Amino acid sequence: MSIPQTGGEPVESYDQLVEYCAAGSKPASDWRIGTEHEKFGFIEATGQPLPYSGDCSIRVLLQGLRDEFGWGEICEAGNIIGLQKDGANISLEPGGQLELSGAPLKTLHETCDEVNEHLRQVRSLADRIGARFVGIGAAPDWHHDEMPVMPKGRYRLMTDYMRQVGIFGVAMMYRTCTVQVNLDYSSEADMVRKLRVGLALQPLATALFANSPYFEGRRTGLLSTRSRFWRDLDADRTGMLPFVFDEGFGFQAWTDYALDVPMYFVYRDGVYHDALGQSFRDFMQGRLPALPGEKPLMSDWADHLTTIFPEARVKRFIELRGADAGPWRSLCALPAFWTGIFYHQPALDAAWDMVKNWDSETREGLRVVAGQRGFEGEFNGIHIGKSAESALALATEGLKARAAQGVGGMVPDETHFLNSLHDSIETGLTPAEELMHRVDAEWDGDLRRILRECSY
Repeated sequence: MSIPQTGGEPVESYDQLVEYCAAGSKPASDWRIGTEHEKFGFIEATGQPLPYSGDCSIRVLLQGLRDEFGWGEICEAGNIIGLQKDGANISLEPGGQLELSGAPLKTLHETCDEVNEHLRQVRSLADRIGARFVGIGAAPDWHHDEMPVMPKGRYRLMTDYMRQVGIFGVAMMYRTCTVQVNLDYSSEADMVRKLRVGLALQPLATALFANSPYFEGRRTGLLSTRSRFWRDLDADRTGMLPFVFDEGFGFQAWTDYALDVPMYFVYRDGVYHDALGQSFRDFMQGRLPALPGEKPLMSDWADHLTTIFPEARVKRFIELRGADAGPWRSLCALPAFWTGIFYHQPALDAAWDMVKNWDSETREGLRVVAGQRGFEGEFNGIHIGKSAESALALATEGLKARAAQGVGGMVPDETHFLNSLHDSIETGLTPAEELMHRVDAEWDGDLRRILRECSY
């Protein structure tokens, strides 16, 4: 999500920053599920990326969602750049990827209904203007100079900075898509356990949802090209965060880490001020070169936390970030996988038992081989496919124990949202391998068919 934050009380002490994430703690009865997913828009007649302006465009689509479905607009410099309604928002990623950041909802039934309604609304408007949307981890055939640039000051600053700090930052920004889930914690100890499990299991999620084997018109030799991009993007704000597994880790250590991540910007009165590479610690002392003498608001801290991109991160919830975007079924399967593990204590404890002896070298090695080889990946004796099968069994048991009914009690629990993952484990094929088979066996190698055949 990249909707700008505004307002909030002045930041007068370090303790306020620590308390910001600590205040996300809530009893299990109040835990919710927030699903986020991105998708590429394209012009149906040409297969080209959907531009921001014109008769067939992102702007027309956003205006239609506003006018016909009651979404409230969010504007920047006179341009509509997002929408909000009932706790959810729709935002634009740098290359025009349309993202739904869903409302925090109690069950997977509700979050999947939300996804379905969103896709229905988008499809009804896209049909009218000659557009389509597709979920895939990386654009299979587009080059950077074909991509539109969204009219958001945040992204202009980030694009320049990404070119300075890593190899793949711009490719990630403009030509990748993800599906993510936001889940709650009850206390500092619960946050620590969930963040550690979430980071350690991210390689398994990367394999289960790997769906980006092509880039710039060729097969890359990877199952998740998107995952590869994240490994060489910006070392200051990405990665598997070994310090999270240190004794004594908690909200304070997370705050210290976030303070050490260089800033991107400060948002004031509708304008993004360039603070690239500058220090939030200096900002707290009124010594930020971008705004000399000015001190931060809590909204600035909230914004800063959105510029940290590890495989899992803490805001006032934990965000799990390791999966490629994919077909409709994956949009519900990803939150189901993590909800089953995180929201059932025996499943969470068993997951921790599975990963607690993995050292940082093992976790990073698994991250690498998951994107390369999917279920066949192995590192330091840990086999990705077997571990993914074990984690999926824990998620299944967790969802059974939740016994959250759907369709007026006719559906006894949420386990059916995991069906696509069980299918993948049974066949031993990731979505990327299934896609490659279709390209070779059914589409005669034509990557342009991916957009048409896999669109929502």
